[in-house]
Amino acid sequence: MKNINEYVHKNVLVIGLAKSGLAAAKLLHKLGANVTVNDLKAKEEDVAVQELLELGINVVTGEHPPSLISDLLDVVVKNPGIPYSNPLIVLAEEKRIPILTEVELAYKISEADIIAITGSNGKTTTTTLIYEILLEDKKQPLIAGNIGTVACEVAQNATKENVIVMELSSFQLLGTREFKPKIAMILNIFDAHLDYHGTKDEYIYAKSKIYENQSADDISIINFDDEDVMRNAGTSQAEKLFFSSTKECMDGTYLKDDSIWFKGEHIIEIKDIVLPGEHNIENVLAAISAVKLRGVSNHSIRKVLTSFNGVKHRLQFVGDVSQRRFYNDSKATNILATSKALQAFTTPTILLAGGLDRGNEFDDLKPYLTNVKAMVLFGETAPKLERIAKESGIEVIKRVDNVEQAVYSAFEVSTSKDVILLSPACASWDQYKTFEERGDIFIGAVHKLN
Repeated sequence: MKNINEYVHKNVLVIGLAKSGLAAAKLLHKLGANVTVNDLKAKEEDVAVQELLELGINVVTGEHPPSLISDLLDVVVKNPGIPYSNPLIVLAEEKRIPILTEVELAYKISEADIIAITGSNGKTTTTTLIYEILLEDKKQPLIAGNIGTVACEVAQNATKENVIVMELSSFQLLGTREFKPKIAMILNIFDAHLDYHGTKDEYIYAKSKIYENQSADDISIINFDDEDVMRNAGTSQAEKLFFSSTKECMDGTYLKDDSIWFKGEHIIEIKDIVLPGEHNIENVLAAISAVKLRGVSNHSIRKVLTSFNGVKHRLQFVGDVSQRRFYNDSKATNILATSKALQAFTTPTILLAGGLDRGNEFDDLKPYLTNVKAMVLFGETAPKLERIAKESGIEVIKRVDNVEQAVYSAFEVSTSKDVILLSPACASWDQYKTFEERGDIFIGAVHKLN
């Protein structure tokens, strides 16, 4: 960890005491800052609160007092999920106090190079693939960010021999100022999180910050097939490396003759990659681009790609019960992700979907329901999904109370060789704390069928 002095005796307010808030507060305290933590829902008896109090950190819970934003405040570090409409954030912006996320702190203290990955879809799979290939090649990778491990916590233990593979959301990137990864990529851009960002332009701006501070000695990996990515990558000052599934990018990574190539070098045949779904080819192309830049051998790439069958909650094969194949895609929290999942299967599919209602309709899902023989629906959006199911001519439509009931209902209406797919197209927060909890309940219900 780099010893930096810029926070010594600075007054810092950390808003939001989730994993990232706790880690950021402890790090800033270690760096010599005067830290105050504010969380609306936390209680004084909570373990995390007591841990901070024992360190001498001031913690304010149960409200957002405007007095926390004073002229003496130097920096605000906020939980990525807290919107910029939060009263304290609005006050801080009015006073022109810098508002950061803990990803910025991770960059400032990291001795290791950072490979940063963002995009509307495929971030977790691509991040995990890069990490696994680097690990197989003994490149001493660490994994961090939106994938579940707090970046500034990982960065504290990173050395120059390591490389940090970091999955980043638009929420995290919007709170960066100097963040400068050695290798950065935007996988794709679709309409997402507009309830947070307001407009697609603002969403794209947040994603594009991953390239913003890169210089000529860095590398931007760019999806040649995505117009929005191409348009916004033009601002990058880094060396550019393209990947494409439609064009032979001779100076990049591309498909040719049913194989993947990197700068004219044959890497692997498509038939040997075990990840299901055409959409994962894009993720593989991006991952190969990154690891080849780190000098990884083709042997290591092939070994991982011929054995890696996905991450938990992302098109995860759960098991075969009475010749029905169950897949957990609980991480599919938007229409795009669910449409990609549906395209991965050509056999009759029973779709389990529903969840938090963000105000959108689901008509964009209709073209991908061709192989769907039945839909089992739950959560706030069940009525909207039922409408598109009926309009798509799906005869078997079930409404249930939760994911566990959905598994049993899907099994009842299924026949041999059907795929039963949990791919909700919605966030989980109307019924479950996280998409992971929703997916785990699905897995548990499937195992009970045996």
